[in-house]
Amino acid sequence: MTPSIPSNSNPDQARPWHTLEVEKTLELLSSDAESGLTTVEAQERLQQYGPNELQETAGRSSWEILLDQFKNIMLLMLILVALISGILDLVDLRSGKLAAGEIPFKDTIAILLIVVLNGILGYLQESRAEKALAALKKLSSPKVRIIRDGRQVEVEGKTLVPGDIMLVEAGVQISADGRLIEEANLQIRESALTGEAQAVNKQASVHLSDETSLGDRINLVFQGTEVVQGRGKVIVTGTGMKTELGKIADMLQSVESEDTPLQQRMTQLGNVLVSGSLVLVAIVIVGGMIQSRFSSGRWDWGVLQDLVEVSLSMAVAVVPEGLPAVITVTLALGTQRMVRRHALIRKLPAVETLGSVTTICSDKTGTLTQNKMVVQRVETGSQSFRVAGEGYIPTGEFYLGDQQVAVEQYPDLQTLMLGCVLCNDAMLQHEKDQWTILGDPTEGALIVLAGKGGVDKEPVLRQMPRVREFPFSSERKRMSVICRAGDKGQANSQSPYLMFTKGSPELILERCTHIQMGDKKEPLRDEQRTQILEQNNQMASVGLRVLGFSYKPMDNVPPEGSEETEEQKLVWLGLVGMLDAPRPEVRDAVAKCKQAGIRAMMITGDHQLTAQAIAQDLGIAQVGDRVLTGQQLQKFSPEELDQQVDDVNIYARVAPEHKLRIVQSLQRRGRFVAMTGDGVNDAPALKQADIGIAMGITGTDVSKEASDMVLLDDNFATIVAATEEGRTVYSNIRRFIKYILGSNIGEVLTIAAAPLLGLGGVPLSPLQILWMNLVTDGLPALALAVEPAEPDVMRRPPMNPRESIFARGLGSYMIRIGIIFAIISIALMVVAYRYFPDDWKTMVFTTLCLAQMGHALAVRSNTRLTIELNPFSNPYLLWAVTLTTALQLLLLYVPFLQDFFGTTPLTLQELGICLGFSSLMFVWVELEKLFIRWYKSRQ
Repeated sequence: MTPSIPSNSNPDQARPWHTLEVEKTLELLSSDAESGLTTVEAQERLQQYGPNELQETAGRSSWEILLDQFKNIMLLMLILVALISGILDLVDLRSGKLAAGEIPFKDTIAILLIVVLNGILGYLQESRAEKALAALKKLSSPKVRIIRDGRQVEVEGKTLVPGDIMLVEAGVQISADGRLIEEANLQIRESALTGEAQAVNKQASVHLSDETSLGDRINLVFQGTEVVQGRGKVIVTGTGMKTELGKIADMLQSVESEDTPLQQRMTQLGNVLVSGSLVLVAIVIVGGMIQSRFSSGRWDWGVLQDLVEVSLSMAVAVVPEGLPAVITVTLALGTQRMVRRHALIRKLPAVETLGSVTTICSDKTGTLTQNKMVVQRVETGSQSFRVAGEGYIPTGEFYLGDQQVAVEQYPDLQTLMLGCVLCNDAMLQHEKDQWTILGDPTEGALIVLAGKGGVDKEPVLRQMPRVREFPFSSERKRMSVICRAGDKGQANSQSPYLMFTKGSPELILERCTHIQMGDKKEPLRDEQRTQILEQNNQMASVGLRVLGFSYKPMDNVPPEGSEETEEQKLVWLGLVGMLDAPRPEVRDAVAKCKQAGIRAMMITGDHQLTAQAIAQDLGIAQVGDRVLTGQQLQKFSPEELDQQVDDVNIYARVAPEHKLRIVQSLQRRGRFVAMTGDGVNDAPALKQADIGIAMGITGTDVSKEASDMVLLDDNFATIVAATEEGRTVYSNIRRFIKYILGSNIGEVLTIAAAPLLGLGGVPLSPLQILWMNLVTDGLPALALAVEPAEPDVMRRPPMNPRESIFARGLGSYMIRIGIIFAIISIALMVVAYRYFPDDWKTMVFTTLCLAQMGHALAVRSNTRLTIELNPFSNPYLLWAVTLTTALQLLLLYVPFLQDFFGTTPLTLQELGICLGFSSLMFVWVELEKLFIRWYKSRQ
């Protein structure tokens, strides 16, 4: 039996296949370039290495997600309250003490209903399963052509094994990683994997160093990439999780999602509230029992049941049952506003999280740039031209210095434009008011350049049809076309044919003997060669991709295969420098980021010179700033990278694992990171980042599924708009938390005071407290959630994502307002208990509810008086206050609701007293604002 791969050649061991010769690779993998593997060998290796599929680790099941919702400490306390309340109802039933007409277990049922609804709400937020791996799996081609048993066969991609000989051609998606054996004009688009915008010219014969970055390994092919031109023969070196795509899948699954700042703050809030309520419960029960002991001279265990009932009411009062729903609705409303600003939020907490972003790590291609090659400069033998215009629109201007010029005045420039359209296989299309390129973007940029110079491709092709072609190859790095010269001749040539050549400037210049100067041909001097090479280097140093152009008059159509002899004695036309132009709005967006205290960084797979030029143009970096490449970064330990990451704003030629390391390093430095990207290679970093932002138009499914937010217009400026919304949402969340919890603290203290003051019974039942927490608190809180953004929202530094929910005065405000709330309510309670003993509980209930309405109106601003605010800038609050007040009155005067909630109808005098006491809450908050304003003016 034929042996499997030798153990010392195990593909499971990471090998630098790009450093090995083809023969050595074939030897290590025990394969043959002509006959491939045998069926038996393939089956053995399939058993050994498994199918060529990405493996998915088990995640949480739906039941686990649902059960996790009920581990929240506040919900656990509510469940305990419901159970104790039910037990007390049972004890009362057995003793015959149940009040006539009272509904048994109504408090228990109501509380458990709230618990279940909150659990379902949390489940719906978390149950969206990550589909990033499923999107990665789609990148595997279902069918692939290979050589097996000495003949070509087509098999399913999942059956590929290391050592298989794979045949690829234009239009095929690569099904496994492999080492090229041979190729012919092979170009592969690897942008999804490496971030490189241009298709890569592959070469089988080159030998590369061990440090060569992923994007420069031109003798390898990778799973999930697409062949755009040519053909090749490949020996498979990695399948399944051992491919570069598999490494990304592994990183994606190893990234653990952390709680957002809002989730962490809500956990902290729950812990504080529950701990505080347990302390109060202990004080009330112990204090009440001691008071009973001293007043009666004995321990009265009947009093204990009353104290437990008071404690249950306090426990219900301290938990803001409506808060999760209000936060969810607030975030949902934020997502709707963001959609209108072209940002789609995939995970609700991300809305608030955006307000805490301190660092944005942005990909370059398609994010900061237009993903459209645009010619910026043209250098002819006589002049240096600057080209203006946007995108693929074939209209624009040519400038000499600051002066606009006409192309017709420069014959050498006209001839160069002719070469741009003739030596070109791309097409410019105009559909639905959009100009698009069919073919290679670089060639498309040349057609657009010619269009700006008044040269239209179609008429020129009719007049000068192509009769022969010497195609581009990675070895030649140039292409030539031979065309008829036209009836009147072109380029001042009387020859019947013209050959135009474009490609690497250095290689074409070597073959030139003359140079076009205006309308004349002149011998090419050495100093002119030096000047042309300096121009080429200068353009490359600012990130331009440079092509050289030449032409040659010909008397005959040369035979096929004669390119080496015919591409000699050329006439130099000039250089064309093009750039993937920055989006025009990004420069302002970066400036706004800086104004808002947000740092913008570029992390790209592109070349460092290009990255540096774009970053400087956009204001992300300054001249002289450092650039780190993937090769340099690879040598850093995590500690060394942590020391570098705060000082470097440009990272170039990075691999997927480098992006992940950069994000993790920033997070270790305490930065709150948003990562933008569109490729498969970005997915692990998108998932690791605090906010992953994918591109909606150019983004892959993988990047979208790994992200928290998708930019529908692929516009970096949209991130700024989304950040503004995030900051507004967070401000509003803090606003209604102040409102809700200030009220809750007042309720708790009021309930606790009743037994300590010797008042008979509990002033508020659990059901009444639920009403206040869900309706009286909930409706105005929802209205506060849509409070408009404050004018300076984008001129403040980012919120510290690790700050406490009680930071910046929120905690002291809640305690202070809660105490004032309690003082007002307790004063009313004492008065009502003495003068209106039959209705005192209902009066306390009503006063608390109405006081919250005044608090809602006053809490809109921390500094401005309510009378100074435009009441119609938030009409929802006016409606909420009106509706809530009306609903509270229904509870007092509708018989069915009276029975259910345990209320009594109040007289006008009693209602007036309630209204008078409750208005003091509004007055106090407004007086606080005046005091703060006076105090600051004194400072």
